[in-house]
Amino acid sequence: MDAYPPRMAAAGGLPDDAQRRFDELLAHLPAGVVMHDAGGRVVAANRQALALLGRGEDQVLGSPDDDAFWHFVRADGTRMPASEYPVNAVLRTGAKVSDLVVGVPRPAEGGVRWAICNAYPERGEDGALCGVVVCFTDCTALKYAEQSLHKSEERMRLALQGSTDAPWDWDLVTGEIYYSARYWEMLGYAADEQAPDPSAWMRMMHPEDRARVVAFVDELLPGPRQAYSIEFRLRHHDGHYVPVLSRGFILRDALGAAVRLSGTNTDLTERKQSEHRIHELAYFDQLTGLPNRRFLIDELGQILARNGRAGRHGALLFLDLDHFKLLNDTMGHDVGDLLLREVARRLRRALREGDHLARLGGDEFVIVLENLGHTPAAATAEVQAVGRKVLEVLGEPFDLAGRPYASSPSIGATLFDGDPDGIDTLLRQADLAMYRAKEEGRNTLRFFDPGMQAAVDRQAALSAALRTGLARRQFVLYCQPQFGHDGSLVGAEALVRWKRGADELVGPGEFIGAAESGGLIAALGMDVLEQGCHALARWARAPGLAALKLAVNVSVHQLRDPDFPRAVATLLAATGAPADRLTLELTESVFARNPADLVDRMQQLRGLGVHFALDDFGTGYSSLAYLARFPLAALKIDRSFVQDVDHDPNASSIVEAIIALARKLHLATIAEGVELDAQQAFLTAHGCDVMQGYLLGRPVALDEFERRYGQADLQAPQGLQGLQAFQAASGSST
Repeated sequence: MDAYPPRMAAAGGLPDDAQRRFDELLAHLPAGVVMHDAGGRVVAANRQALALLGRGEDQVLGSPDDDAFWHFVRADGTRMPASEYPVNAVLRTGAKVSDLVVGVPRPAEGGVRWAICNAYPERGEDGALCGVVVCFTDCTALKYAEQSLHKSEERMRLALQGSTDAPWDWDLVTGEIYYSARYWEMLGYAADEQAPDPSAWMRMMHPEDRARVVAFVDELLPGPRQAYSIEFRLRHHDGHYVPVLSRGFILRDALGAAVRLSGTNTDLTERKQSEHRIHELAYFDQLTGLPNRRFLIDELGQILARNGRAGRHGALLFLDLDHFKLLNDTMGHDVGDLLLREVARRLRRALREGDHLARLGGDEFVIVLENLGHTPAAATAEVQAVGRKVLEVLGEPFDLAGRPYASSPSIGATLFDGDPDGIDTLLRQADLAMYRAKEEGRNTLRFFDPGMQAAVDRQAALSAALRTGLARRQFVLYCQPQFGHDGSLVGAEALVRWKRGADELVGPGEFIGAAESGGLIAALGMDVLEQGCHALARWARAPGLAALKLAVNVSVHQLRDPDFPRAVATLLAATGAPADRLTLELTESVFARNPADLVDRMQQLRGLGVHFALDDFGTGYSSLAYLARFPLAALKIDRSFVQDVDHDPNASSIVEAIIALARKLHLATIAEGVELDAQQAFLTAHGCDVMQGYLLGRPVALDEFERRYGQADLQAPQGLQGLQAFQAASGSST
């Protein structure tokens, strides 16, 4: 629209030249101008007005002043009624309208254009209202900025309401200070209860924090920093102190001088409680409330250093409750926990001021004693006195939920004089001494000596060597022959030897214990069983050995393995060994736990054809129950009975009873340890089925056994002369 229509010129009543210049001015004016007649209809509008209204000239001219056409909105976004339109307000009141914010919907743009409107009445020469001029300036960007600011302020307000932050502001030039309502609420006051003076926060500060905070502020304000963070405590209305974290900014002038300090205070009560809880979880035992291993290690470093500087000795005592596992197994873990709490309580009562007590876990406690004396003798005497007191208080009967219980500790002790790098060594030494106390009867105290460590080192070296020996297949089979009552060779017992070197052969007595304690007994047992199956497979192809049975010892660890029957079946299939020639020898210890599972595994193996013999029969405590329940084929009479049958009536009666019992139960009997003619004669006379021992044949290497006994016509020797003749016939001596 390059020029305004004649209506606008006529309205002004100006000369043509002046009117032309006026129209050009309106056309290029950066504000919108709309002229209305006395009836409110649009009679003229400049280019800027049409652009802001988003309508063409033909749509605007003559348009009414009602909301059915315009749909203006108020500044708050609600629909504006026509009565509030600037033109209508002027027509109604005759007064001008100033700085009214009006929104113009622009559907095509998907939003609203905003304008600041001013409306002026136009009057004739008679003073009557003849029109209205509306001027408006686009303020959309300003409106959106305002809305964004409002949203930001609202978000800030909601965030502060939902947090523990309390804003405050301090004008350092005027001294004026602002404390938010949340600031006072945090301290238990109403918002208007305290005067907002700059010294209020300092008056409420904990006396122990005041000097530190003042020094911090004195350093902060003159310096270059623009942000800060500091913790202190402020007094609550009820008298306790609230831990707060104060964070904020320093506003500085052009010269760097601080002119304003603004920030927030955050209530740290919950965080401090959480930190305390985390500290307790990390450093204290939750059952007894005692320091735990981690705390003890940290403390020990400081204790050792202190004793070293003072030139005095200290001691570490390792305490373990005797038979605690049995208590848990029989009475339950809840009762076990009651005992542990009571033990902790009694130990606290028994120890001296300055002594340290911790629980490592389970039923293990540690006591650390400081400043015991300048000499080991003096320190030892002090430790013995403390140990006697501990044994005394823990020896008193316990009342565990109404049930009396007697307990006792085993205590190991070791002295120290200040080596801060020896904490693990001290714990190890005290632990070894504690195990010595258990070995020597329990309910006692024993001191560490270097011999204990040497024994442990030897055991560790032996375990390592055993692992290497297994990996290198250094364990070999020896066999001891077994003979029937008629003198015929019926089988052999497999015995293991460790061939550590070309000329070194180690018997089982020197390594079986280490294999058990080192967790290697199952692997060793399977190695022996594999060699035995290979031997049975070879024997099956040799006429002189095909009928022999081979007895192999299996450990409790093997039989408790659910996969053991499958492993045996795999070995039998892989080697081709006849299962009915394999006898697995058990001791009564395997029946002590989970007998139902054990019966199931034995039945699986019996299904393969494997036989079972109960070794060392008569030395256990419930063998008769085993005989009735488990699928056994033979009983082995322990050598301790066999060796005494020729001179001890009790031993001979026991052997007779075992043979008679086995016969009634259709079980074979095997006597081991036969070394004298009289023993052989007694066993033969009373019907013992199988015998083995040095009188009949010593253990020999597997290949030697196969060579020596592979002749089908060899019979068992009768007596010493018979043994010599048998050895001569077989071409070797034992």
